[in-house]
Amino acid sequence: MIGRLNHVAIAVKDLDAATAIYRDTLGAKVTEPLPQPEHGVTVVFVELPNSKVELMSPLGENSTIQGFVDKNPAGGIHHVCYEVDDIIAARDRMTAQGARVLGTGEPKIGAHGKPVIFLHPKDFLGTLVELEQV
Repeated sequence: MIGRLNHVAIAVKDLDAATAIYRDTLGAKVTEPLPQPEHGVTVVFVELPNSKVELMSPLGENSTIQGFVDKNPAGGIHHVCYEVDDIIAARDRMTAQGARVLGTGEPKIGAHGKPVIFLHPKDFLGTLVELEQV
């Protein structure tokens, strides 16, 4: 059901500093910052030949990642994102097997302009999983 790894997301306190590490130290191509107010984050994507790394920092007072950044001030891996062909079918299959979808359970539009859902980390070996329809 899941396809390729779309990205690994790293939550950071300082997006500019994190961008500089990937762009200047590692020599990677990094996109311009993209505010995602509906998700409470600002993101950039580090473009790799086989995948992406998403660097994300809190946006606004009610950011969904502020608690994570407070607990991990140096930053840390926040989630992994896998591609699926049909997000509704994937959601329904997983919930039928007992997996929990975060939020309302309805897909939201993610940073790539495609529908996404997040799955509870307690159901996936302690890892927050994002599914993105491709």
